[in-house]
Amino acid sequence: MKTEFEAKILEINVDEIISVLNELGAKKVGEKQQRRFVYDFTPKKENSWVRLRTDGQKTTLTIKEILNNKIDGTKEIEITVDNFDKTNLLLEKLGYIHKNYQENKRISYVFKSVEIEIDFWPQIPPYLEIEGKSFDEVKKMIKLLGFDLSQTTSINTTDVYKKYGIDIDSIKELK
Repeated sequence: MKTEFEAKILEINVDEIISVLNELGAKKVGEKQQRRFVYDFTPKKENSWVRLRTDGQKTTLTIKEILNNKIDGTKEIEITVDNFDKTNLLLEKLGYIHKNYQENKRISYVFKSVEIEIDFWPQIPPYLEIEGKSFDEVKKMIKLLGFDLSQTTSINTTDVYKKYGIDIDSIKELK
């Protein structure tokens, strides 16, 4: 499994972030609606899950494993698949029934090799995800955006929702 280097900044001012990204010369690579199914392992593995996600152009199947809440605390294996619905059906035939279905909007930018995502999820304020190839890349991007490492978190989306008193796992469809 590869290490994912990612940090989140919660409750952002979207207009300010977009302005800073434009000033830096970051390239906007798109606005997409994402759909995903989330599945537990059978038997269930704590802090691990399977995610099938599509943005209408690219569909991926990913195993996520959270080791800790640090920038480098997530391991993942991801492959591209060619059909969201057929992959869901295949997983169901293997005994994986999704525990929930989720939708969100994402605005994506790239600066050098760093991916900057502005995520809009139902019922919570927008947040920023910064993903790079190393801890240092992510740390530098955080600073360029005008933030400090202490203002970031690397908790997963489930834990972001918990910060707002919402149990995302109990919501069968989040749209």
